[in-house]
Amino acid sequence: MKSRRKARCLALQVLYEVDCSGHILEEAFVHQRAVSALTDIQAAFALRIAEGAWGKRAWLDQVIHRHAPEWPLSQMAYIDRNVLRIAIWEFAVSGETPLKVAINEAVELSKRFGSDSSARFVNGVLGTLAAKENDVCQMLAAKIKKETAEI
Repeated sequence: MKSRRKARCLALQVLYEVDCSGHILEEAFVHQRAVSALTDIQAAFALRIAEGAWGKRAWLDQVIHRHAPEWPLSQMAYIDRNVLRIAIWEFAVSGETPLKVAINEAVELSKRFGSDSSARFVNGVLGTLAAKENDVCQMLAAKIKKETAEI
């Protein structure tokens, strides 16, 4: 398995735990990191993803809701919701992952951790977002800028 994919797996496991149980992200990361075989660089990447996606989940969830309105977030599988958060955060907020890579990685995570229909669902939502990539990036950048200015 690729190095960054391993890190994304750890980030997803941390987000899943935090989302399901309400555990503190940093504590969940320490616990999940202890049972993983990641290098320090991979672990740092995983933590950056987890903190970024969790920290901006309100904005990410708005994007998800807007592009998958038939699936309320409260009814969406935890795995699917967090895979989408990771992918959108990576391409639209952090900007260090190209859109196509983020979609591919999200689909692979969905296949590994999700239900039989997860990969198709995630690919569909992210495919819709891909057509509106610039709009999504601009919307999130504006919301995050506004949020930062209010602090």
